[in-house]
Amino acid sequence: MPSIAIVGAGPGMGLAIARTFGSRGYDVALIARNRAKLDGLVGRLTAEGITAAAFPADVLDRDALTQALKDAAARFGGIDVLEYSPAPSIESMTLTTPSQTSPSDVEELMGFNLYGAITATQAVLPAMREAGAGTLLFTNGGGSIDPQPMLGNINAAQAALRNWVLNLHKELAGTGIHAAHVGIGVWIGAGGPPGAPTAEAENIAPLYWDLHTQRDQAERVFTV
Repeated sequence: MPSIAIVGAGPGMGLAIARTFGSRGYDVALIARNRAKLDGLVGRLTAEGITAAAFPADVLDRDALTQALKDAAARFGGIDVLEYSPAPSIESMTLTTPSQTSPSDVEELMGFNLYGAITATQAVLPAMREAGAGTLLFTNGGGSIDPQPMLGNINAAQAALRNWVLNLHKELAGTGIHAAHVGIGVWIGAGGPPGAPTAEAENIAPLYWDLHTQRDQAERVFTV
């Protein structure tokens, strides 16, 4: 069976993407820090007839992330699709405007956004190159494209990831491997700032399938 590895899996977008691919016959590897939460997601997917397994790892721990993806590949006979979307909660972060941003305000966010994405890609890309097939999808906020001053440090790290993904897309053209960036310009689910546009994860997840199957776009932006 084909498989997808979801890095940064959670009960929102991660679960929705898992269902989108799992309902189409894909095995699902879930990677995130919290084993208990991952096991809960595996239980929900299993109850829906989707084969899934948990591989705990912190994306800031590059060795652990690499090993989790190797373990997932061993468990499912390879990884056909990588989806990368970890992010710290807004409540846990210090937000800075561009003029107030110091290097330390960006460092950890670069670890979540860019460095983890590079690590995950290096873990799966050699096998994809050998097979001449594969999909690499990277999720970001809309601020990676249209930055907002109040999110200056976050948007800087997001923009770095977007730049790298679009360049990766160019490099891999013609190899059978498709890399693409997803910019989500809405608040997902309830609890967003007053007046912010919102959407449910289930309404966003199908565009990941479209990118994987149509393979003709380097980027898709979801807005309402």
